[in-house]
Order: sequence, then C-alpha cells, then structure tokens
Amino acid sequence: MTTSNKKPFLRRSSIEALIFLALFAAVSFALGSRMGSGNLLNTIMNTAHNLLLNTVFYLMGITVLTGALSKLLSEFGVVTMLERLLRPLMKPLYNLPGVAALGGLMTFLSDNPAIIAFAKDKTFSSYFKKYQLLSLTNFGTAFGMGFVVIITMISFGHAGGALVGLFGAFCGSIISTRIMQRSCLKAFPELDAPMLEGGPVEAAEEVEETKKDSIFLRFLNAILDGGKNGVELGLAIIPGVLIITTMVILITFGAGPEGYTGAANQGVPILPWLAGKIHWVFEWLFGFTDMRLIAFPMTALGAVGASLGLLPTFNDAGILDGNAIAVFTAIGMCWSGFLSTHTAMLDTLGFRKAISKALGAHTVAGLCAGVIAHFVYLLVSLF
Repeated sequence: MTTSNKKPFLRRSSIEALIFLALFAAVSFALGSRMGSGNLLNTIMNTAHNLLLNTVFYLMGITVLTGALSKLLSEFGVVTMLERLLRPLMKPLYNLPGVAALGGLMTFLSDNPAIIAFAKDKTFSSYFKKYQLLSLTNFGTAFGMGFVVIITMISFGHAGGALVGLFGAFCGSIISTRIMQRSCLKAFPELDAPMLEGGPVEAAEEVEETKKDSIFLRFLNAILDGGKNGVELGLAIIPGVLIITTMVILITFGAGPEGYTGAANQGVPILPWLAGKIHWVFEWLFGFTDMRLIAFPMTALGAVGASLGLLPTFNDAGILDGNAIAVFTAIGMCWSGFLSTHTAMLDTLGFRKAISKALGAHTVAGLCAGVIAHFVYLLVSLF
C-alpha cells in the first residue's frame, strides 16, 4: 500500500474508531446512569452466568437428545422413508424437486447449514435448476433447528401452541421459497437453466455389504454419534445466547422489586418502550399483550438459540402463554438466525448477488409465519 493510499485508510479507520467509542459511551452512559455503573457491570456478569447455567446447559441437554434421535432416524431409514412420503408435495408447494425434502428434514433435525452439504453434492444438485438451488437457502433456513425449537416450546407446557407454530413456519417456508425464486428469475433470467446440462445424475448403485454390526451396536453408535453432534451444536450456541440474550435483556426488562441491585435479568426497558409506541401493530398481528415479548423475534433474527434463552425469563414474568408459544415457534423456526447464516450460505454457493433478495424474502416470510400462527391459534382456541 502506497503512502497516498495509507492516509485515506488511516483516516477512515480513525473515524470508525471514534464513532464506535462515541456509540459505546452513549449506550453505557444511558444504561449506567439509570442502573448505576456498578450495578450495570454486576447485572451483565450475573445475567451471563445465569444464562450459562440455567439456559445453555438446558438447551444443550435438548440438543444432545434430539441429536441422538435424529441420528437414529437416519440410521434406521426413517428419514429416507419420510423423504419418499413428502416427495409428491415438493413440486406443487415449493416448485422444487422431490429430493429437496431430504434437505428440509435434515435442517429440521439439525441446523441451517446442513442444507449446504446437500447443495454442494453434484448428484443432489443435478435435479435442480439454478434458481431453484439458490432458493434452497430460504427453504432450508425455514426449518433450521425446528426439532429443538418445538421440543423446547413443548417443555413449557404448550404443545398445542407449538404445533400451531409449526404450521405457521411451514406456511412461511412456502412464502420465502416462492418469493426467492420469483425474485431471482426476475433479476437473473439466465438462472432458468439446469445445474447440469445432462440432467439428473443418477447415483451409482452400491452393492450393500452384509452389515457385520448387530442392531444393538448400530443403535449404540447412532445415539453416541448423534449425541456428540448435539454437544457441538450446544457449544456453538453459547456465544449467541450469552452475548445477544444478555444485550436484549438489558434493554427489555426493568428493575427488580428492590430496585437495581446488580442481580441477573435487570435492565432498562427501552425495547418495550419503543414497541409501545406502535403497540397496536404487535397486538393485532401477533396478539402480544406485553411488549417485552417482541424481544424474541428480534433476537431470533441473529440466533434462534439465543431467543430460546429468553423463554425462562418470560415464563417467570408470567407473560408466556399459548399464543406467544405459537408465534414464537413460527418465527423462531422460520427466521432461525437467518441474518447470520444466509450470507455465508449464498457465498458458499458462489452467488452473493442474491443475498439481498434472500434476506428480503425471508424477512417477509417470517412475519407472515407469525401472523398466520396467531390467527390460526385464535381459530383453534374457539373450538
């Protein structure tokens, strides 16, 4: 880098540093002046510690169990059977080939990036047109960590709300995938072409050797390997839960009964105050009667694991009901951290130009999923 080029770079870096320091100081002062600087620091540490012990390890327990179950379903052919059953629905609903159902199932049982492993496989991708393959990012993300989300929601005693939310997420996945396909075809007409000129590549028939392992050993290996994958997923959500959820709690909840004491889960209710200015929107669209609930969908944009970390606090506050569970399940599954994964997923597929279209489609779809879940829950409640 020449001397003339260094000066603009250094000037830009200095400006960014000053802006960051100014914003950081402003936020710290706003929170500290209300809570007290000592209480603010203690609350941050205590909240993170509380989340680690009471939320992260709880979620890790769920991911270990669901990881083991998903591996069992794969090992003994249940996933393949489900893929065959779902195949006839894929074309009319999603305008995708039948093999895409397998990708949706795997992201439901694991997480968003699982769809990329399929998309990069030549045999799998050969069934798609180019625009269809790009829409897999939206299709797969709409089901990311779905199994974990549903099991977590049911554990709070609202199984009906969780199932209604699953239906909402399913509707959101159709909306997101279809909008993404339409946007890509409109902006990039050249994508209306097969991934491979020769058409689908049939996988070479493999002569299966007689499995020497007994059913018991296969069962044991499956649950141990699946549990290990669950541990990795549980560890992966720790930064999001501790950092993002702590930040959200600081701007969502207020002081305790004795005022600000530095205890966990205290803060300055900035987010509910802002949401209260347009409370009628959230009340009508999602049925939220307490504006603190808006923290869940906002957190789910970055990491659904972090948003799940808010549930115990909502439950303790007495604001978690069946409708909230339905809306949370729909939005949590449909968005499931897409802001932090869509960019990387499309970059891996080598088509960064479609990132803005994927994000826009999924934003609309997540909101629609929440709205659908709310009104379906109201309809079901009448019966």
